[in-house]
Amino acid sequence: MQPHFDSFGGRIGKGLTRSSSTQEFQSLTRRDAERAVRKELDRLKATSPKDELDVITKDFDGFLNLFNRFLEDSASGAAVDWEKIQPPPKNAILPYDDLDEVDNDKIREYLDKLVVVKLNGGLGTSMGCKGPKSVISVRNELTFLDLTVQQIEHLNKQYGCNVPLVLMNSFNTDEDTNKILLKYATFQVEIHTFLQSRYPRINKESLLPVAKDIGLDGDKITHWYPPGHGDIYDSLYNSGLLDMFLRQGKEYIFLSNIDNQGATVDLNILNLLLKDGCKHEFLMEVTNKTRADVKGGTLIHYEDRLRLLEIAQVPKEHVDEFKSVAKFKIFNTNNIWMKLSAIKRVVEEKALSMEIIVNNKTTDNGVNVIQLETAVGSAIKNFEFPLGINVPRSRFLPVKKCQDMLLIMSNLYTMRSGQLVMSPNRQFRTTPIIKLGTHFDKVRDFLKRFASIPDILELDHLTVSGDVTFGKGVILKGTVIIIANHGDRIDIPPGALLENKIVSGNLRILDH
Repeated sequence: MQPHFDSFGGRIGKGLTRSSSTQEFQSLTRRDAERAVRKELDRLKATSPKDELDVITKDFDGFLNLFNRFLEDSASGAAVDWEKIQPPPKNAILPYDDLDEVDNDKIREYLDKLVVVKLNGGLGTSMGCKGPKSVISVRNELTFLDLTVQQIEHLNKQYGCNVPLVLMNSFNTDEDTNKILLKYATFQVEIHTFLQSRYPRINKESLLPVAKDIGLDGDKITHWYPPGHGDIYDSLYNSGLLDMFLRQGKEYIFLSNIDNQGATVDLNILNLLLKDGCKHEFLMEVTNKTRADVKGGTLIHYEDRLRLLEIAQVPKEHVDEFKSVAKFKIFNTNNIWMKLSAIKRVVEEKALSMEIIVNNKTTDNGVNVIQLETAVGSAIKNFEFPLGINVPRSRFLPVKKCQDMLLIMSNLYTMRSGQLVMSPNRQFRTTPIIKLGTHFDKVRDFLKRFASIPDILELDHLTVSGDVTFGKGVILKGTVIIIANHGDRIDIPPGALLENKIVSGNLRILDH
């Protein structure tokens, strides 16, 4: 067995222990690093406006706690022991079809105990857009935010209830989002926002913040980052909204990514949580893996607790096993239901223990930096009676790339009160696998390449690579592969029907 050296020089491995002198050296190194970072944070706080000092202090306290845990984990070699991983017990993941349907006379009562929270901290830069990702037009000129507001308003009108919508913004999205929210003033939706923490990026070599002052103007904004959606617990608590909702009699929040068009309020799941005798404080929606989901986190049984295992925690020699659909059959959709009183308890008792995600980045000027982040689902082990629900794939419809937009803009879905519903004319209830090349990465380029969105009702798989455009009224069925070699261009003519075809760079159409 090859020895492993951690980031503090300690030689570790199975059955190996560190010498006392090594442990003492590491302890001193950690203390020095912690003192140096604390000193830098105090210097940064001194540049803060007085009206922002309380918020900055809370953010820095949270960062310092995360940084210290990062140092401890680095020194101890903290990682998942692969031999201890067990599949979840049978009663830990409930099939969605086993849920009871909610009684009609209970719907309003139950909805009045619910808060919908959307993670709205991301920008649309990866898709070539400026501003919050939530304002990208995705269907009939409607944005993610438009569709979400429509969904909640429909619930409130249909059942005469008051389900509030809460957006967790980051410093990247807060100002723009709050301006946009003004257009919903007359809607029957109570909308709240709160701000995610702001943490300093740290230099990978010195482990010190790269920021020179607290400002966000110009390039200074790149010195800071929002620390992942695991930050919701502290940020929601610090915002005062958590206590406000508890005073109003709210009991559960339903949390999801704002770009997941399948993450709508499910009355049967809500019914499960609010029935008499229910003890579940944390419920995670999972769904069956496909080959497109091999990197998604999965639920495991570990040290007598239900835990979320992310690919970042997997030892390198077991990554292929983790990606296997045969062994790990389900993954986390990040649709999560949590009891408000339980969130308050774990925050106040400082009982949260989420695995740290070390996100390595390189700045525009070539500096290697580290972002320390946490994921909301990793807190599952800190709640009582956690549960997984194996939901239909239709509840996981995220838009991370333009190829995902092709799905939701197509005739595969119809729109109903802000909710996308799969067409009854689709023979299989699964969605096609779509892979578009780099020519389709940006929304503007993506839209230019389609005179109209193709008919994909009978499509199983589409791969497009190179300089390819689609005319109006194109129909795609079965497996279609279109490859334009470098320097070539392929224009799929209007009205073309491609069924189980490979279209090559010289426009020959061959049976697949």
